[in-house]
Amino acid sequence: MTPSDPNGATYDDARLAALYDHDNPPGEDHAYFRQVADESRARRIVDLGCGTGSLTVTFAGEGRAVVGIDPAEAMLAVARARPGGNAVTWRQGTAELIEPASADLVVMSGNVAMHLIGEVWHATLRRVATGLVPGGRLVFETRNPVLRAWEDWSHGPTERTTPAGRLLETETVTAPDADGVVLMRSRTVFLADGALVEAEQRLQFRSAAQVRADLDAVGLTVERISGDWHRTPFDDATDRLMGVEARKA
Repeated sequence: MTPSDPNGATYDDARLAALYDHDNPPGEDHAYFRQVADESRARRIVDLGCGTGSLTVTFAGEGRAVVGIDPAEAMLAVARARPGGNAVTWRQGTAELIEPASADLVVMSGNVAMHLIGEVWHATLRRVATGLVPGGRLVFETRNPVLRAWEDWSHGPTERTTPAGRLLETETVTAPDADGVVLMRSRTVFLADGALVEAEQRLQFRSAAQVRADLDAVGLTVERISGDWHRTPFDDATDRLMGVEARKA
């Protein structure tokens, strides 16, 4: 993301940031990214859009330098305070903070890649390519537009219990525009005190062919697109997930 990306502010609310780990627990996705890091023998890792750092801290270890970058200070506050947080260098900002030829591996987990809209996406890829050493890798996940996942995301007012107490949540999602961008609007009421947090974010769906072309344009060659966290070859007709692994020549 870049400073002009409006999605950054969506996560810069302390109450929502505090719920992020509860709503997004570690799973097979984290194991997948760690496997790529281990196989590539990466010693300098950048987690771009690191959020609360639950994945980031697991990259840290002897002989590794790990940097977590995120535009939302509320998310980074959680990251810095978590166990293992002192083993990571945390930076508030965007891909512009990746120094040239400074990384063996750049990771974008969750919906980070989809939050990068239009020219922001292309500018980010250019910066990542510049930041990778020759032979360095970019790995990220995104979603297959053919399966129309956005149709399952809208819901009316729904109550649930969380570590922050009872919440009343509403989500509305528009159909994608001509560029594959959906607009998500969320409304969260903390029932204990009636506090209301409203947010909106945009996500851009891209086909596998578009992803390949965009990476190729900045000198990154796609080596694998997986349809699950076990690196099964991607099937455009059936797989919602695209796990993308690309290498700089």
